[in-house]
Amino acid sequence: MNSKLKTAYNLSILIVILSSVTSIGGLLIDNLYQDNTFVKSAWHGNDLVTLFVAVPVLIATLIFSKRGSHKAQLIWLGLLDYMLYNFAFYLFGASFNTFFLLYVALLALSIYAMIFVMIGIDSNQIGAQFTRKTPVKIIGGYMLFVAIGLSIVYIAQSVLFIVNDKIPAIVEKSGHPTSIIFALDLTLLIPALVLGAILIFKRQPWGYILATLTSIKGAVYTLVLTMGSLFAVNAGFSEASAELPLWITLTVAGSIVSVLLLVNMKSKGCK
Repeated sequence: MNSKLKTAYNLSILIVILSSVTSIGGLLIDNLYQDNTFVKSAWHGNDLVTLFVAVPVLIATLIFSKRGSHKAQLIWLGLLDYMLYNFAFYLFGASFNTFFLLYVALLALSIYAMIFVMIGIDSNQIGAQFTRKTPVKIIGGYMLFVAIGLSIVYIAQSVLFIVNDKIPAIVEKSGHPTSIIFALDLTLLIPALVLGAILIFKRQPWGYILATLTSIKGAVYTLVLTMGSLFAVNAGFSEASAELPLWITLTVAGSIVSVLLLVNMKSKGCK
């Protein structure tokens, strides 16, 4: 493991510790979250998935990445992207609470850990490990499908506001002054999906890398949305059940894309 990956490794250990603290605290500390009941449901679903899915898998990828596994490095990147995206929601979307400084630290750590992994990996070597049988058209097509679908939803609601001052429903439900979901997806998620799709169609190394990290991040986060909807239903928001089929479908689809990428990657460690 080179010096850049070692730096990312050390930062990731801090992410494991702090994200575990925030998740356990979110689940066990009464009145930590100062948001309305609907938003609190989302945070509790998020805490559950982060603690019992994202953190354990991140620990495993750190172990195997240290042993030189390129597959583990890509999963590591996907989970760091999840942590970055996830704690951006907490930092900018949660009402000010006791864990504010932890959210600041987790977002910053995730950003710099991702940077050090990206400059520390050998993209050409990783790209060369994907076989010619990798279904790039299916994978890239799915990425564009998700990017276009999300863009239509967000842009349409934003344009409707311009035309008739209709506040998007998600903004009204959250009680926030703006849509954190629209903002983060339009800046962090959709561009990565589009760029990754274009590059993977061309079988470029960074296409494989972006496709893997976005599909892994996407699968974990739609699992978060699934759990958040279940918590919301339990809290009395029965309408949240209508979203469950979509989140479950996207979780399964993202998992399938992740598996398609990883099974078509030759097992080879880095020197």
